Amino acid sequence: MYTLILASQSPRRRLILEQHGFNVVVDTVKISEIIKENLSWDGVLRDLARQKSEAYINSRNPLELKGKIILTADTLVVFNNKALGKPKNRQEAIEFLRSMSGNSHQVLTGVCLYNGTEDQLESLVEITNIQFKELSQNEIEAYVDTGEPMDKAGAYGIQGEGGKFVESYEGSYYNVVGLPIEAVEKLLKEKNWDVARTKS
Repeated sequence: MYTLILASQSPRRRLILEQHGFNVVVDTVKISEIIKENLSWDGVLRDLARQKSEAYINSRNPLELKGKIILTADTLVVFNNKALGKPKNRQEAIEFLRSMSGNSHQVLTGVCLYNGTEDQLESLVEITNIQFKELSQNEIEAYVDTGEPMDKAGAYGIQGEGGKFVESYEGSYYNVVGLPIEAVEKLLKEKNWDVARTKS
């Protein structure tokens, strides 16, 4: 039975894992994320999640990693083939939402799972397609003024007030929140990596 280490500061990822019955230990590592050019979005997300995983692994003694599965992840919102990260300020948040109004965009999450006993790293990328409603300037500004968008890629949270802007979506809802839990559970099962769960 493995211990699941979430090497991420995201409270949303922790919550998703806990809601799905995982015993989670949060142990973060800081890195400077470098987006490499000439990679597909799939390649970019796998690379970012791998950078975080390798930074964590390299900062620990190999013996500490025995019996542990390290989970790292990175989420990007892509609109018109451009990545929208967390908005730098109020104006940028407004611009992100105005550009996505009435249009479709993609939310991509790259996930790495590292088995410290087997020294094996697996990665996956999940994509969810989102269609936004037409938004008025007043709706956008009122939402931005709640502060909710400021720590979220693409300047909205589907699980919060930002959910009302979503007309429809195809794919994993949890992926948009920050972690495609269905894909994570499938990979753990395929690899026979039995992770500790909370008792129901």
